[in-house]
Amino acid sequence: MALVRILIDGYSLLHRWPKLAPGRPRHSSAAREALIARLRQYRDATHIPITLFFDGQGAPAGTPGPDSTPDLEILFSRQGRTADDLIERTAVRLRPYGEVLVVTDDFAERDTVSSFGGLVSSCGLFIQQVESTLEESAGDLVRLNRRERDGFRRSR
Repeated sequence: MALVRILIDGYSLLHRWPKLAPGRPRHSSAAREALIARLRQYRDATHIPITLFFDGQGAPAGTPGPDSTPDLEILFSRQGRTADDLIERTAVRLRPYGEVLVVTDDFAERDTVSSFGGLVSSCGLFIQQVESTLEESAGDLVRLNRRERDGFRRSR
């Protein structure tokens, strides 16, 4: 069965991905925007919808919300709730529609999700998957452009 959605603990992933927004605090808007940009590229390459969850206390009051779409949702938990709570509830609600992958380094959350049949991934493994997919996609684009260019030259 295909994945219907990837649910990501945003700050957990940011803490494991220092290459994104190097030198910036992991809870900064610059780090969040770098993560969102990379995940948009991954979503475009894989066509798997993604929901990115952040703990609400990580976004200072008045911070404008990033552009959220059905293909890449960006959600902040309300005060008193955690991203973990939202991820677990969403994973349970999506279960009838197919497999859901939860990306987090929180062992308790991974155990909870896997206990009801959800798929889980560590942040490190997911980062490797994203980087590999984007490298492969870039290589495919180079080969396609080369083939198109060569075809154009032959037709002249």
